[in-house]
Amino acid sequence: MPGFLPLEVLVNAPIYLDYNATTPIAPEVLEAMMPYLTEHFGNPSSSHAFGRAAKDAVEEARQKVASLLGVKSHEIFFTSGGTEGNNLAILGAVPMFPEASGRKSILTSTIEHPASSRPAELLETRGWELRRVGANAHGLIDLDAFDDLFDQDVLLTTIMHANNEIGTIQPIAAIAERTERAGSLLHVDGAQTVGKIPVDLKQLGVDMFTIVGHKFYAPKGVGALYVREGVELDARSHGAGHERGLRPGTENVASIVGLGAACELAGARLADESKRLVELRTLLANNLQSAWPDMVISGKFAPRLPQTLHICLPGKIGADVLSHAPELMASTGAACRGPEDPPSATLTAIGYTPEVARGAIRLSLGHGTTRDEIERASRLLIEAIAKSRSFA
Repeated sequence: MPGFLPLEVLVNAPIYLDYNATTPIAPEVLEAMMPYLTEHFGNPSSSHAFGRAAKDAVEEARQKVASLLGVKSHEIFFTSGGTEGNNLAILGAVPMFPEASGRKSILTSTIEHPASSRPAELLETRGWELRRVGANAHGLIDLDAFDDLFDQDVLLTTIMHANNEIGTIQPIAAIAERTERAGSLLHVDGAQTVGKIPVDLKQLGVDMFTIVGHKFYAPKGVGALYVREGVELDARSHGAGHERGLRPGTENVASIVGLGAACELAGARLADESKRLVELRTLLANNLQSAWPDMVISGKFAPRLPQTLHICLPGKIGADVLSHAPELMASTGAACRGPEDPPSATLTAIGYTPEVARGAIRLSLGHGTTRDEIERASRLLIEAIAKSRSFA
């Protein structure tokens, strides 16, 4: 019959459970972008009507981003994404060498994304002392350990809002209280939280915050950096005066419009969508746990992103399990391919043994995920686990 797919196509249709890696562009976002890919092609720096239309669109998008985050529009700077935003915040906030500052230390955690940890390590090669606070077995920053490491020597702390692998949400407000009292700067990588949980930057008390568009239904290649009014950053690239000189280069108008539309969309559906995803995540976890009782759910007793289910199958290899379920689009949180490969640094940092960590699989849900898909994904994974090899 017209309009219906054959049963075998439906049965073998791929199930996408890798929304933490990237999301599709939402139809509403694409619709908002299209005019700026066609008739409204002007350069925002041009003074004629086409340029003014583009500039107005950029500023409207800036306001939408700011509104979602509870900040002022002039505190939002557009970037190409998370890596640029983190580099701009970390390297831009810190003098090239510690001799130029009254402080000498940078504080981060042992479970950061390379987009933050690598810039911090670069500063270490320039003479800055890099301090790394650990996380507990639930994947949360240990605040007692933080207090032991944090003092008046720390110029900048950089911590991710939620871990990209296991989804645990860090106690940012508590960390911000400490950094504010000390007159120290706090940068937070918010790649995984914006559009997924409520984020009010004034309540959190952060100085800088990185936003990534493609993690919440905007296009790839666009993001933003919140810089609290009064915080001064040095530009990491140099050119004309775009983004008030902090991020020179002609603005990516269509994608910026898309980012604004995605923020507007997130604000409208966040509460209902979060509840729905928690229910689906719980269903998936219960289905898998009933078949494999020794399965470990990472961060089970910590605040977690609603869409993230990170599991470990002791004695298994995550990549081997997924190879037996080709219809399932997911990832191994530990990026393992065999028993000889090292487990995830994040899982090692929170105390997982290699036997447990190598069996990691990250299942991340999204707006397109349905209950039927979760039931079918459960069956596929249970079958795949049974077929996969076991390692001592």
